[in-house]
Amino acid sequence: MDPRKRRELEAEHHPDAVRHRLNAPQPVRTVPDAILGGIDGCVTTFAVVSGAFGAGFSATVALVLGAANLLADGFSMAVSNYESIQAQRDYIQGVRDREHLHIDEVPEGEREEIRQIFRRKGLEGATLERVVEAITGNREVWVDTMLTEEHGLQTLGLSPLRSALTTFLAFLVVGAMPLLPYTLPALGIAQQFFASLAVAGLMFFGIGMLKSLVYGQPVLKSGVRTLLMGGAAAGLAFATGHLAQALFGVAP
Repeated sequence: MDPRKRRELEAEHHPDAVRHRLNAPQPVRTVPDAILGGIDGCVTTFAVVSGAFGAGFSATVALVLGAANLLADGFSMAVSNYESIQAQRDYIQGVRDREHLHIDEVPEGEREEIRQIFRRKGLEGATLERVVEAITGNREVWVDTMLTEEHGLQTLGLSPLRSALTTFLAFLVVGAMPLLPYTLPALGIAQQFFASLAVAGLMFFGIGMLKSLVYGQPVLKSGVRTLLMGGAAAGLAFATGHLAQALFGVAP
């Protein structure tokens, strides 16, 4: 390992640094919500633009449909994200209440669960019993341990309102980008579409790169993969619009 990186790694694992990191409040994770909202917003609006172009509609129709879908779908997605995370929090609270009840009613059975959980981790004998006594000596630690170890639940970093707002804002900001060329009347309809295509491609690739930086994935691979997924959605929308125009005589 590079000496400089090794020194940084050692500094991060100094007892004081570890204590500070573990005692810090758990941050609410908004990056996944922003990535989800951004990708879906760009796909939604550019799919409308592609469908309108494929059907031969005017720039005005594409702009109106795109803006309407941007607001309606963005709000719908934010509400869905809010309800999903709130339901998760309600479920976790229900499990927490049930574990408190079990501790009151069958404490020895709950201690045995803790014992078997840590026995599976390789602890035995006096060491195992000390761990069991330490955990069950604090009721909240006991319940939290059961939530994570028995039920596999993540209890930190869940904020329905913040997730919903992050999703909505990312949806609006990124989703509006493919519509910008349609606000330039000096461009022809074909020029507006291809400019929108270029902007959407940049958005997809940029979101993929952001995702790679946050999660430590290869930058180019992640960018190209997100670009291809967005392009596939736009291609389907274009084909659908073109097919609808051909089959049903949808007039531009």
